[in-house]
Amino acid sequence: MLVDVILIGVSYLLGSLSFSILIAKWVKGIDIRDHGSGNAGATNTLRVLGKGPAIVVLVLDAAKGVAAVLLAGWLADGEQWTMAACGLAAIAGHNWPVWFRFKGGKGIATTVGALAALAFFPALYAGLLAIAVIALTRYVSLGSLVFAAAAPLLIFVMRLPVPFLAAALVLCLLAFIRHRTNIAKLLSGQENRLGGKKGVTHGKS
Repeated sequence: MLVDVILIGVSYLLGSLSFSILIAKWVKGIDIRDHGSGNAGATNTLRVLGKGPAIVVLVLDAAKGVAAVLLAGWLADGEQWTMAACGLAAIAGHNWPVWFRFKGGKGIATTVGALAALAFFPALYAGLLAIAVIALTRYVSLGSLVFAAAAPLLIFVMRLPVPFLAAALVLCLLAFIRHRTNIAKLLSGQENRLGGKKGVTHGKS
């Protein structure tokens, strides 16, 4: 039990490493939360810093989720509830990072990593569907929501373990809550599309 609590705490601290904030500070000496959409994530990094830094942020943010789950699987002898809890903790750390005044991103890349480690094929299929949606619409937020909704459905259909389904459902709910502003903008036709103008002016898109 103590090991499980320690692993969850370590996963939260790992998730709290906000690579978009760190890289923006290193590359341009700015706090990325003061620019673009104000979100500490890969999409806003793309908008503010360009493709290279955005790809690095995307990979590292996803790696946090993978690492948290795999570490739990190793040290907790594959205990599924602990693995699921550590994946959730890493995403909570990304969204509310202790190192950065609890103001982080929306957690989609870390969610992808955690779910890929928990349930690879459902995450893969949901990811391919999300990519298709983004390619067709150029709305990253819509693709993110499609991924969040499709993953638990696929986990259920493929009859994967209950702890993984429970984690995916929580992550789906969390993704929709974190994207509530984006949902409103999608419905009103005001959401920014991928490839929109890059800049460093602060806004709430």
